[in-house]
Amino acid sequence: MRRAAIVLILGASLALGGCVAGMAAGAISAAARSSQKGKDVYQNDEGLKLAAAAACRAQAAPYGEVALIDIEQRGATKATVWGTATGATGRQSFECRYDRKVVAFKLRKL
Repeated sequence: MRRAAIVLILGASLALGGCVAGMAAGAISAAARSSQKGKDVYQNDEGLKLAAAAACRAQAAPYGEVALIDIEQRGATKATVWGTATGATGRQSFECRYDRKVVAFKLRKL
């Protein structure tokens, strides 16, 4: 009985030791990933946003009077612009994706 208890205690301590080692490895891995994230972060670029706004405004202009709602930078060279165009056919919303030029433009009736 005593021998079985000792074996059980040793087995449990090995299992727990592995668990603690696994948790430590996970924490180290998470810390390494978080330190790398800073390298991929881009600066908020007002020039990019202005260029995206101008290009998307020009893309939407044939549909009527353009009003921009929001511009969100999505990368070092990418932005998404949302707005509306009000013309003879009514008011429509648009989403315009920009990556050094307009790469996608979606128009929806409101």
